[in-house]
Amino acid sequence: MEFLALKDFLEMKTAQYNRPDFIANDPICIPHGFKKKQDIEIAAFFAAILAWGQRKTIINKCNELMDRMDNSPHDFICGHSEEELKSLLGFKHRTFNDTDLLYFVAFFQQHYQVSDSLETAFLAPGAESQIAYIPGAEVETVPLIERSLNHFRSYFFSLPDFPRRTIKHISSPLQKSTCKRLNMFLRWMVRKDEHGVDFGIWSRLTPADLICPCDVHVDRVARRLDLIERKQTDWRTAVELTEELRKFDPLDPVKYDFALFGMGVEEKLSSIIL
Repeated sequence: MEFLALKDFLEMKTAQYNRPDFIANDPICIPHGFKKKQDIEIAAFFAAILAWGQRKTIINKCNELMDRMDNSPHDFICGHSEEELKSLLGFKHRTFNDTDLLYFVAFFQQHYQVSDSLETAFLAPGAESQIAYIPGAEVETVPLIERSLNHFRSYFFSLPDFPRRTIKHISSPLQKSTCKRLNMFLRWMVRKDEHGVDFGIWSRLTPADLICPCDVHVDRVARRLDLIERKQTDWRTAVELTEELRKFDPLDPVKYDFALFGMGVEEKLSSIIL
């Protein structure tokens, strides 16, 4: 497909799926149930981390979790008693269980004691520009978000005696992961437009910095549209896809996640090519 035709196609599909009626059937509906910034951050983080499996099941489990936190996650996390923590026991979604949940709560409690926003947890020291250069490297560059995600994982597991089993739930580029869930969470927090799906409540990271969430649906459609050449699907694949999307909109490349994901979930693969 020619460049301009593909751009028009992606713009059309983005407009089709970046709409308020997208919210109800997507995990992003969970943070949309809150107004307080910290509640939105916490609910969005859990919704993103638990986002594997059928979307209906994900939403149900996230609603269950918010109910266990009295539908006030920030107040619960910062002010719970030992007795109140028992309300979280028995929670489980696939391989995520109450051991993992209790550590997440401990991390959030510690973080919100020193910061009023989760955004600061993703700000790698010294990462002030979109591209950070690897010391000694002649050509290779590291996207800001790559440094941010690596920093976040290290910071997240900085509490003493964290459960080893919980490590698998927070990915980073160092593990060659696409970091789909965290990139999705960052999209929700950073992007903002007139459609009201993404929140845009963070300002120190910009839409231009983001990396496209690359799950099985996005990967399949992007390959069909010749936006990915890399054979395997890993962190470099997500960066490659984002660089291609940046050609269409350098300031907001990840808006096309709506198009790629929407087509992957809602449409037959054979209908994706014009």
